[in-house]
Amino acid sequence: MSRAICEQLFNCRAIQLSGQKAFKIMKLIEVIAAASSVKTVTAIAEKLKARDFRLGLKDADDTQLMRLVVPNDKVQETLDALQSVLGAQSYSKLLVYPIDISLPKMTDAQEDKEAKALQARESLYKEVQKNARLDVNYLVLVMLSTIVAAIGLIEDNVAVVIGAMVIAPLLGPNLAFGLGTALGDLSMMKNALKTLAAGVALALMLSVVIGVVWPFPLTSPELLTRTDAGLDSIALAFASGAAAALSLSTGLPAVLVGVMVAVALLPPAATCGLMVGHARFDLAAGAALLLAVNVVCVNLSCKLVFLIKGIQPRTWWEKETAKKAMRSYIIIWVVTLLLLALVISARTISI
Repeated sequence: MSRAICEQLFNCRAIQLSGQKAFKIMKLIEVIAAASSVKTVTAIAEKLKARDFRLGLKDADDTQLMRLVVPNDKVQETLDALQSVLGAQSYSKLLVYPIDISLPKMTDAQEDKEAKALQARESLYKEVQKNARLDVNYLVLVMLSTIVAAIGLIEDNVAVVIGAMVIAPLLGPNLAFGLGTALGDLSMMKNALKTLAAGVALALMLSVVIGVVWPFPLTSPELLTRTDAGLDSIALAFASGAAAALSLSTGLPAVLVGVMVAVALLPPAATCGLMVGHARFDLAAGAALLLAVNVVCVNLSCKLVFLIKGIQPRTWWEKETAKKAMRSYIIIWVVTLLLLALVISARTISI
């Protein structure tokens, strides 16, 4: 198969896999193998940081043409990896070509921009993943912040409630869920949901216990305010979620933003539990509605900010999966928010 024919077979979907200097001392490796090997070859290209990867059309005999552009120092490692997985296919072939010229030439500014984008994405991923772990430290911080928040709510002490927000670790899982959606990372999304659900459930259960053992009067404005959800609550939660996403992507102080997210989530959860423990299920329902609205708004605004900021996966097939997931989750959150807004309006009218 001539090189000219190979060029005609390739489609236009290119995978930019690294921030290396573009096409400087590179080799073109063409792979002819079974179509079932595409995922394996793709994984090798990504692992070895191939500069470019393209898929050709499938032949009638179910063979697939693939092309990798790799730097000279990665050629032998790439060939070894490909041979180890394709060696059992008697009809597979590996062809290596030198690259003399590549046009248009990428400028130094473009190369630096691409490298910085890759580093930023990997840095964001690592930081968010670390802060969304469900471990003993996370659970202890949730317990402590819930106790402090419950005391502040019962005693109508704003300073104590704010203190609870400072130590509440709820920023991490919310950001992780939003980033996981943007990157199409189902594993991160599942871990984030598990961590967030565990934190909210622990806050609810602990506040129920406090409500049972502490017979307090229902006179605190700080407490009663959290039993009434309104449109202003939606605005507050949206602002908190947007600030959280911006803190991750632009470097705003995470502690301050964490306080905003905790304000939207922890006091309603603690209030709901306290009211259940006090057998005031009508007020508990209002607090639960406020909590649901805040969770939806925080996550929806996070997703919208990541979408606007253009945070996305590295490879084209992951981008397509992430786009579909992002659209689906945004639609789900919007519909859920509209339903909650209708419930809020109905409650307001009935009152």
